[in-house]
Order: sequence, then C-alpha cells, then structure tokens
Amino acid sequence: MAPTLLTGNVAAAWGARLARVDYVPAFPITPQTEIIETLGAWVDSGDMPGRMVTLESEHSMLTAAGAAAATGVRVFSATSSQGLLHAMEMIYTVAGWRAPFVLVNVSRGLASPITLEADHNDVLAARDSGFLQIHCADCQEVVDGVLLAYRLAEDPAVRLPVMVNLDGFYLSFTREPVNLPDPAEVAQFLQPFDPGAIRFAASAPESQAVAVLGGSPYSYFRYETHLAAQNAVSVYGDIAGEFRERFGRERGAVEAYQTEDAEVVFFMMGSFATKAREAVDRLREAGQRVGLLRPRLLRPYPADIIAGALEGVSGVAVIDQNLSVGQGGVLHTELSAALYGREGAPAVLTSFIGGLGGREISPEEFYQMAAVTRQAVETGVTPPPRLLYTETELREIRKLQSVALVERDETSPRGGAGKPPGEEDKQ
Repeated sequence: MAPTLLTGNVAAAWGARLARVDYVPAFPITPQTEIIETLGAWVDSGDMPGRMVTLESEHSMLTAAGAAAATGVRVFSATSSQGLLHAMEMIYTVAGWRAPFVLVNVSRGLASPITLEADHNDVLAARDSGFLQIHCADCQEVVDGVLLAYRLAEDPAVRLPVMVNLDGFYLSFTREPVNLPDPAEVAQFLQPFDPGAIRFAASAPESQAVAVLGGSPYSYFRYETHLAAQNAVSVYGDIAGEFRERFGRERGAVEAYQTEDAEVVFFMMGSFATKAREAVDRLREAGQRVGLLRPRLLRPYPADIIAGALEGVSGVAVIDQNLSVGQGGVLHTELSAALYGREGAPAVLTSFIGGLGGREISPEEFYQMAAVTRQAVETGVTPPPRLLYTETELREIRKLQSVALVERDETSPRGGAGKPPGEEDKQ
C-alpha cells in the first residue's frame, strides 16, 4: 500500500481504528482534539464500529476507560498536558486496577506560564503511576506504537494500561508519509482482546471493587504491579520481533543509530531525536564518531538494553526536553542510575536541558553538545547541567524584561521609575 500523508493525530486515530477498539471515552484538549474529531467522524459515518462517548472532564474520561477495560472491552482514549494532570488521580487508580487499555498523550508544556507547544513534563509526571510508556519520534511510529501498545497491555503477563506519547504540534499537526498496515494483517498480529476471567454480564453481576488494604497486602499488590511492568521488557521484545517480521519495521525498545563504534552518543527521546539523527550524519561526515540512542520504551525502563548499547562509549550527551525542578533532567537522572556500577559504562554523562515549551534545538547546538562532551572525556571534568540558550536569546529576553519593567513603572500609581511619591525629582 502506498504511503498516505497523515498528521500525528490522525495516525493515532488510525492506530485505534486498526486495533478495532470497542469504546472511546473522550474529552477534547489542544493539541489532541483532532484525534477525537477523527474517531467521532468515523463512528458517525459507520466506518468504525464501536461506541464513542464525550465525558465532562478528563477525570471522568479515565474513570470510564478503566471501568470499561475492567469488563473486557478494548478501550482507547487520548489527552494532553493539563488534561493529563486533571486525570492524574485516575491515572494511578486504573493502573492499580490492572485495566489494560491504550491512552495517547500529545505532549504539551505545563502551566505556569502557559504554552501550547511541546515538552515532556506532562507525560513524565505519570512515569511512576503504573502506566507503561511508549515514545514516538515520527508519525509512522504513532500508528505502530498504538498497535504494539495493545499487544503489550493485553498480554496475560502484563495486563497494564499503556501510554503512547507524541509531541504536540511537531507531530500532532505535521503531515508525514505513513504506511497504514493492511487491516487483515493487523487482525492476525492483534487478536481480539481475551480478558480471561475479567468479564461482566448484567445477568450475573460480580463485584470487582478494590478493598481498603493495610500495609502488608497493599505492598503485595503494588509489588505485583511492579513485577508485571518488569515482565513487559521481554514481552515487548517478543512483540517487536513479531511486528518486524510481519510489517518490516524495526520497533525495538531502544533505537540505536550509528552507535557501534561511537565515542560520543546523544541520548534523548521524542520527535527532536530526528534532529539528533541528522546531526549525527553531519558529524560523521566531519570524521567524528558520534551516535544516537533513543528509548522508545520508557516504562518499564529497559536498563540492560541501554547499558549494553552504551558499553565502551566514552561519553554520553543526555538531552532532556523536561525539567524536574530542583533536580534537573529526568532522563539524565535515570540513565545515571541505570549505569551506576556497571563495567564498561561511559565515564562521562553530560546533561543538557532543551526544547522546553517547544523551543527549537538547532544543528549547531547538537554540534556544541558533542564538543562539550568530547572535551569532558578528554579532561575528566564533567560540566554542570546547562540550559540550551544562546547569548542572543538571553539578550532579547533581558531586553523584553527591561521594557516590561519600564512600562509597569510608567503606569504605576507610585510615580516614575517606581520611586516613592515625592522623590521623583531627587537625584
């Protein structure tokens, strides 16, 4: 089948349609709304069977999704940014129910201040919830990621919800060529959901409530969820292998690009990793042995796979499109923990924070990050984490701040330049 130009949002909708979902609880939020609009149009026209219901909030939407999945229905939903935060109580709750369904998150920076552009603080706020996470770099991966997510969520050794993440605007409204898999092939890859003993019938009601538990049984239930998530590393590997054989696309837990002989490796996730891939090519042309390592599967964390791919590498430039306030980049922290104490691990991990609120990361910045990391390897001195910001941007921001302060002071009831009344003319 010839490639079709699709936005990332429509690609996500196609993933749900090809997965033959039964139920779509929905609530719109920018930049995710196109997913829901597309699914709604298909349901209304009869092109897609199943039921779609608009709820009054993301909290209600996730409650409905978890409840439906707990009765054996294949469920799909989508959200973004503040919507994900509004649903956070139920994000934790439905994961604790072990309700297997797929939630697409279209990443967008969190308030305050308000932005409509992408970074990863929203999805990373949910990383400890029990939801598994698959991160996409292009629109093709969005379709494929949704199909992989259903196989992973519904596997008897896992039975956990999965979040598929794509970057707002950079992917959600960008059209790229996408090969839509044949529905018959998808039906072979993704069989109907078999919920096992998890069924509900009105004629034979059975409570699936969760009791209030003390410390010991609560710990047991949480640990069981943790073990199920750990199972997902090997389960995902098997699923990705089958996907490659059937559809011809590699979708392993980690993408390794030009890492075999690399001395310095970029480590990052999301759509900006495509910029890093281009930078790797240019640096290779200049004779520098640079590579890229990108986790697709972030939860569970494929630590052994990542460590194996970085064995023998001298330095890693970790690029976080997020900021854990008071600590730094989440990917840097997690990679440091995963590599600590391992033989052959890189001696240097440099940390860079970039792309917050959708700010571009330029090719020149990738070249500079490689140079800084290489210098740290040569000197044995790792620089402190840094925010990717140019001197020109800093000057412009300070100029805007100065203008804002002058305008505020000129309109202030206290008088010019913010001086106390009566002292405006004193020198």
